[in-house]
Formats: sequence, C-alpha cells, structure tokens
Amino acid sequence: SATFAFSSIWWRKSWQDGSIMEKIVRNYLEIKSLDELLVEKKPSNNCSLEQVSPNDFQLNKFFYKQIGKNHQWNDRLVWNDKKWIDYVSNLNVFTFVLKDNENIAGFFELIYHKNKSEIEIAYFGLLKEYMGKKLGGYMLSEAIKTSFLYNVKRVWVHTCSLDHKNALKNYLSRGMKIYNIETVNIKSA
Repeated sequence: SATFAFSSIWWRKSWQDGSIMEKIVRNYLEIKSLDELLVEKKPSNNCSLEQVSPNDFQLNKFFYKQIGKNHQWNDRLVWNDKKWIDYVSNLNVFTFVLKDNENIAGFFELIYHKNKSEIEIAYFGLLKEYMGKKLGGYMLSEAIKTSFLYNVKRVWVHTCSLDHKNALKNYLSRGMKIYNIETVNIKSA
C-alpha cells in the first residue's frame, strides 16, 4: 500500500458478527508514458533524492514503521531481519530516500516487474514532520521519472482510504489515472 491516500469520507464503520468492520476503498492508478507526467518542481535546493546503495534493510524497516503507523501498514510488522534482508536484496527492488537539509524526510520503494515491463511504486511516504512542504509531489515526480528509465510500459501504484488524505490527489495531480477501484471490509482496530 502506498503511503498517501484520500479523504476519510471513503470509509465507514459497520457492525458484522459483533465486530466493527471498516469499508476500505482501494484505488489502483497508472501512468503509461513520461509524456503524461505533470512534474512537481523541486521545492528547494536543500532537498535531494538518493538511491539506497548498498541496501540497508534497517532504513526500509524504519520508514515502514514510522510512516506506516499512521496508515495501518501491518503486513511487514511480523517480518524478521532475514525476511527484510531478503526483500531489500532482491535485484528488482529499489529504495530511494528523500533528504531535506541532509535529514531523511521520506522514501519510496520501486519493484521492477520485468516480465510485465512495469514498475510498481510499492511504498511511498513522508515522515510526518515533512508533510505540507510540497515534498510529496516532487518525490512522486522523481519516482515516476526514475521508473521510466527502465523502459517500462507503465508505472502503477495503489492507495486506499487508510493512507494520507492527500495521496489520491497527489497521484492524480502527477498525471496518473485510476484504472481499478475495489472495496474491502476489514476488522477495525
């Protein structure tokens, strides 16, 4: 799940089997050409984007936990260090870190699906203290530009109503288009 999302009007709580269920809407978005990208300019000369090399599973784990705690990212919380190391060591997984004045501000993970000639933006987000500074639009522009360097047919992402309220808006503002919407019910925490 990508970190950014859209308005909470897209989810509601209901009772089912004595449990509170949340209706979650997941949007799948794609962009098929770099020509479709609506670039957000670099907000300041103090920010930079770097690919993580060598791989550092602790950095991925840190961002996953820090950003994900506000968006119910739960699937990787059970991963042990070996699972994290195996994941970041996959030659088709690329992690990038956004820095603001040399301080880490956000990240994104790209997964290259060579057999389909596409890249998935698997995780994407900013640390809370860096939100509202136009960094998300710039970082997404860079994620899309970087993805097309692999000569892919499309770049895709999914976001849901648990993600940041501006996520969907950010994806759409960069020129991505919704190609699928699904609704799932999950037990409320």
